[in-house]
Parts: sequence; C-alpha cells; structure tokens
Amino acid sequence: MKTIDELLSEGVTGKRVFVRADLNVPLDGTTITDDGRIRAVVPTVKALADAGARVIVASHLGRPKGAPDPAFSLAPAAARLGELLGAEVAFAEDTVGTAAESTVAGLADGRVAVIENLRFNAGETSKDDAERAAFADKLAALADVYVGDGFGAVHRKHASVYDLPKKLPHYAGYLIATEVGVLKKLTDDVQRPYVVALGGAKVSDKLAVIDQLLGKADRLLIGGGMAYTFLKAKGYEVGISLLQEDQIPAVEEYMERAEKNGVELVLPVDVLVSSEFPDLKTKAPAHPTTVAADAIPADQEGLDIGPETRKLYASKLADAATVFWNGPMGVFEHPDYAEGTKAVAQALVDAPGFTVVGGGDSAAAVRTLGFDENAFGHISTGGGASLEYLEGKTLPGLAALED
Repeated sequence: MKTIDELLSEGVTGKRVFVRADLNVPLDGTTITDDGRIRAVVPTVKALADAGARVIVASHLGRPKGAPDPAFSLAPAAARLGELLGAEVAFAEDTVGTAAESTVAGLADGRVAVIENLRFNAGETSKDDAERAAFADKLAALADVYVGDGFGAVHRKHASVYDLPKKLPHYAGYLIATEVGVLKKLTDDVQRPYVVALGGAKVSDKLAVIDQLLGKADRLLIGGGMAYTFLKAKGYEVGISLLQEDQIPAVEEYMERAEKNGVELVLPVDVLVSSEFPDLKTKAPAHPTTVAADAIPADQEGLDIGPETRKLYASKLADAATVFWNGPMGVFEHPDYAEGTKAVAQALVDAPGFTVVGGGDSAAAVRTLGFDENAFGHISTGGGASLEYLEGKTLPGLAALED
C-alpha cells in the first residue's frame, strides 16, 4: 500500500485530502473522557496541513441509527483536534449536505475541517453495496485524495472505509502504517517467548483469535469475565459469574489442543468475588472477598483476578520477548476490582520485550489507571481490528488501501 510520505513527496498544496480517522472517543455528555484516538491521528493531519493540503477529517462516533443524533455529534472531537493542532478546525454540521460542501469550499490551504458523524447517514454502514457506493460517491465529491488513518474501523466494510478509497487516489496514514507494522511483529516475525494475555467479558469474542494463537503463542493467560467459562469447563463452580455455557465445548477443545501443542494455558488460581456488581458511578466500596478459583460460592460473582493470580501472571510475563494484551482482568472501572488489570499492565511495563496493548478497554484501562503510555511498546487504537488481524482475517479497510 502507498503511504502518506509518497503523497507528500508528490505535493499536496491546494489539494482536498479526505482523512478517514477514528475519532470514536468515549464521551460523558459532551466531555471527552479519553482522547487517545484523537491524538493518534494528529501526526497525519498535521503533516498534511503543514504541506498545504486542505484537510477534511471524517469519522464515526458511537452507533447512531443512520440518522442525526446530537448525543453522537463529533463537535467535541473537532474542538479537541483543534486544541491538539494548535489551530482552528472548522466543523460542518452534516456530512455530504450543504454545510459540508460550504465548509470544504471555504477551506484555505493548510486548514482543517471535520465533517459530522458519518454514521448519521444510513449509507455508511449499509449492507447493500449500491447504497454504500452511492454515499461514497457523495463523499468522494468533497475531495481529491483519500488517506486512510482510522485503524479502529478497518475491519468494517463501510462506505468511508472500503468503498471510498476505490474512488480516489488512496494512501495509508501514519497511524495505519504503524499499526500494521506492529501487527506483523505479532504474526510474521515473532520474538519468543511470545505471551498473550486475554481478558474482557465474553469468551465468544476471543474464540477465533485463541484458535490462531494456539499455533503461535508460547503462553496464553486468561482473565476477565471470559475466564469463568474456562473454569466451568474444568468442572469448577463459578457461582453467578459471567458464563457462556454454549461455549464450553469449544473451550474444552482449546484446552486439549493447548496441552497437545505445548502451549501453556494459564487460568486464575484465585478471584475476587461479591454477591453484587459494584456501583461504577459512585465507586462506593464493594468489600469483595478472595477465594480460590475452584471455590467460588454459588451465590457469588467473580469480578477480578486475585492476588496469587496477579503474581502468577506477572511471573509468566517476566521473561517475555513479545507480549500482546487485549481485555481487562476485571471490572477495572471500580477501584476495588482494578488491581488485576493494574498488575498485568505493570508486568508489561516491566517485561524486557516488545509489548502491545491491544486497544479497546485495555487501552482505556492503561490511561485510567495512570500508566505512562510511553512505557509500552505500542498501544493500539483498534481492539476489534487488532483481534481480527491476528485471527488471519482480511480487513476490508486495509484491502482497499492495498488495491
């Protein structure tokens, strides 16, 4: 795929450059609670603007239902992008209507605009090829060149990700180039020991990547809500913990394959439990108790890995040459259940090798828990995209840039 450096070498002064970014940031009302994805696209936008391009930044935010919804407006993200760039960023209150057309027409060389949430248009996410293509045609009319830099969306076959680059000269931005380079280190040229830590709520979300990793990783550490399906598959009582009983046969087969392939599959040896899910708004004390992983009371729910598991997982990460971590170890949003996730993050910081935080909740946890982002080898902006790449899937947004 051609990169933004090639585009810059060709000259972009006066050209309208459409940058498909990922500004899908968490909001509390209109307040951005984690601006990591906005900061990630700044190098691409700044390089284009500094070179004299007229930059049109587009993104989705949340899951509006194909129509405008003020709760999902990109206005706060546009304002934050302007702060990070140190320059005014224009904002169009629609995507392909009169506001977008006039905003883009009014851009001077070296200036930046953000258009409204792409998912306010049904054509962006439509499964109908013709409807998506029609929306992509309208977006293409706004620009001369396309730069893909929204890594968090490249696994989606959406108009701005898949169809639009086919209609314009297209290049990969700095973020996508970096993300792909990192993922190749996790698939093509892996330094060993290769340790993968997987958490999060549902084991079903991770089955495909576990299937791939059983032939590549040296160790798999399992935590979060998904761990209880593994513990149940071992015959343990898991109480009222998160459980996907329909996935137990698959988990049993994976545990057998791990043993056969010499992959060390490590499960919690103790957990923090409570009869009630914690209040994440007030952060009121939850008073959990610690029990062995094979002794969870029938009326209790596992909500974090316990202190012995934290030590165990840290020891399994201590000599890692390559680490990929996706998914928190517990309900990290509450201080009483944050220690497991914190321990894994600290173990990545301490590990001697190349460490990758695989986007999504893991990236949010790193920032929420106060870790220095520079202490990790890489923090991905796309959890779902990273996982699908590791699964061996073809990602539509990357395939479109490679054409």
